[in-house]
Amino acid sequence: MTLRDRGKNIRRQILRDVKYHPNDIAHHISQIFSISRQAAYKHLKKLVNEDWLEATGTTRKKVYKLGVRRENTAILLLDENASEHSIYSQEFSSVVEGLPKNIDDIIFYGFTEMVNNAIDHSQGKNCLISVKRDREQVGITIADDGEGIFRRITRLKQLSDEKQAILELYKGKLTTDPENHSGQGIFFTSKMFDSFYILSHDLVFNHDHKRELDIIADNTIVKQGTSVHMRIALDSTRTDKEIFDGFSGSEDEDYAFNKTIIPVNMARINEENLVSRSQAKRFLTRIEAFKYVFFDFENVESIGQAFADEIFRVYRKRHPDITIAYQNTNDAVKAMIKRAEIDINT
Repeated sequence: MTLRDRGKNIRRQILRDVKYHPNDIAHHISQIFSISRQAAYKHLKKLVNEDWLEATGTTRKKVYKLGVRRENTAILLLDENASEHSIYSQEFSSVVEGLPKNIDDIIFYGFTEMVNNAIDHSQGKNCLISVKRDREQVGITIADDGEGIFRRITRLKQLSDEKQAILELYKGKLTTDPENHSGQGIFFTSKMFDSFYILSHDLVFNHDHKRELDIIADNTIVKQGTSVHMRIALDSTRTDKEIFDGFSGSEDEDYAFNKTIIPVNMARINEENLVSRSQAKRFLTRIEAFKYVFFDFENVESIGQAFADEIFRVYRKRHPDITIAYQNTNDAVKAMIKRAEIDINT
């Protein structure tokens, strides 16, 4: 073992043991590795300078604790014993310890939901989990070696392609196991974090609060399994409750998850024009699962008469109990929708 590797091992041991030896960590480490206390203090100083540790008190009576910079990586075996709650509490709770409650709540929700998806749906054997924290943010990566989320949904739901699988995930309430899952995890997690990526086979889905539109792009990184990446700033004021409330009904509706906002731009496959009834029907898949549906036409320059008619006249007549609204329309799109709305009463 090189001196460099030995130094890394010493510092790794310090970070593991400091919560049990805040007052005597130098003595503890010197005994484990048979080094002088002076050598142990050098490692402690390096960790303090790099924000891995915080130190208070005088030289002789210093007390050490974990600093703002923390991280851990673990591999979870995806078998009948796998538990998202157990691996969180045993391996990662110390990484997020001390964060504001709203951030802690969001991280716990997103972590457990995404790991549970890997356990229950991926059909993989292993899941690599990494949580990293610094002065500004917390980043989480959860990567399994299973079938791949978009491919699995496309197969089990008999969809036209994997891009439609992403659109259905975005709508919410999509699950391949309705008896055990509500299909809410990815929907709400993607909206709680500042940025949220899913990479699988040929595609990547990205939701970022700094952008008005979500992105579906070609994936050149992860070709097998599913890889989820989430990031949230430590000064974020977002709460899980406000995200839940934004898509939930009133008290009279038992606060049910009954609202969704769907970016129409995501309905296009290979940048096709939205002109036909078949495109509209594909777009309207599972809309009956919601009571309030908002179509966002940002970056949609035009739509065809048949596309608009199928959504805003035909579907509305068949489902009068569903409230359909729209936003971010240009004049051309709005005119086509208004035409369909006029025809609904004729």
